[in-house]
Amino acid sequence: MREILIATKNKGKVQEFEQLFAQFDFRVKSLLDIDDAIDVEEDGETFQENAIKKAETIASEFNISTLADDSGLIVDALNGEPGVFSARYAGAKKDDQENLEKVLDELQGVPESERSARFHCSLALATPGEKTIIVDGTCEGVITTTPIGDNGFGYDPIMFIPALGKTMAELSKQEKNEISHRANALKKLKEVLVTII
Repeated sequence: MREILIATKNKGKVQEFEQLFAQFDFRVKSLLDIDDAIDVEEDGETFQENAIKKAETIASEFNISTLADDSGLIVDALNGEPGVFSARYAGAKKDDQENLEKVLDELQGVPESERSARFHCSLALATPGEKTIIVDGTCEGVITTTPIGDNGFGYDPIMFIPALGKTMAELSKQEKNEISHRANALKKLKEVLVTII
């Protein structure tokens, strides 16, 4: 059975990827399974650059197919911010609540019609000696004026999905896994894997 390494220590992400790769007869490992896992600095200007750098660096280091993702929130009224800085928008300590509050502060006075935003996910699958596969997924929404809901993490409580009439933080895990940016990127990755495996 082939192995694939998911470049994350987030157990929730690992479970999502395990479900996808089970059908392709891959055994999934994550950075939680590696004692001397390396930290790759995400200093790219785009989500794709960060995902590719992470996947290729770790694939080369451990000689294993590696899947990395970089994702974040893009707010149109903020000229695309927080973008690649989503995790550290309010500072280096990566505090979800402070990041969320900063977005709301920056959008004070902006009408609902101009609060469009999207979650974006770039996935990069790197295998030593092969061309890296890159796919993207998005999830469109509108930024609320106050946090709503207790599920999810990050910016989920302020990301309202008009089609569902709920914020991401009000969705069940199953609902979120059907419409999220990561789910949409995974669907595209699955389409590619079907043609090459």
